[in-house]
Amino acid sequence: MKSSLIILVCFAAGVLTGWLVPLPRSRELDDYTLYLLCALLLFVGISVGGDPHFWQSVRQRDNLHMALLPLLVVLGTLFGVAVVSLLLPALPLRDALAVGAGFGYYSLSSVLLTQMRGETLGVIALLANLMREVATLVLAPLLVRFFGKLAPIASGGATAMDSTLPIIVRFSGKEYSIVALFSGIVLTAAVPFLILIILAV
Repeated sequence: MKSSLIILVCFAAGVLTGWLVPLPRSRELDDYTLYLLCALLLFVGISVGGDPHFWQSVRQRDNLHMALLPLLVVLGTLFGVAVVSLLLPALPLRDALAVGAGFGYYSLSSVLLTQMRGETLGVIALLANLMREVATLVLAPLLVRFFGKLAPIASGGATAMDSTLPIIVRFSGKEYSIVALFSGIVLTAAVPFLILIILAV
């Protein structure tokens, strides 16, 4: 839990800094964030690729189970959102499902829903999917302990391929990195299509 608390403190410090300190919003600042994320993923890749147990795990992995994981994440997320929407009568079921279909990909889902449903739903999508990512980062050790090593991957959703991948590798093990990458890539690609389908139905 110590590393998760450190991550949470760093996130909170960043939020406070962004709120209290007038930082310039520019293309260059966004580029630096992308560069840092790419560097983080590079070091995770080096760590994973240099581990001989990882390659042995890839050869032994059941590809059918790996392929089913993103589908189960989709079904579990949408079912959970449908249940929670019963407690939020002001939010139509269709809109709630569209927010859930972001699977943690807050930058794309919030933009899509802002364009298609207005700024209010876009902000809801931003906050809900950002909270999913932060919850995965903070709760990963507890998820592994109580629900198994696939739990952080499912919780991370689309972010399992990038921002939550290091924490998944740390607590689930390097042998699960290929599963996290596969699931995250599939869910990332599915986000725009599922949102469009849900709102079109």
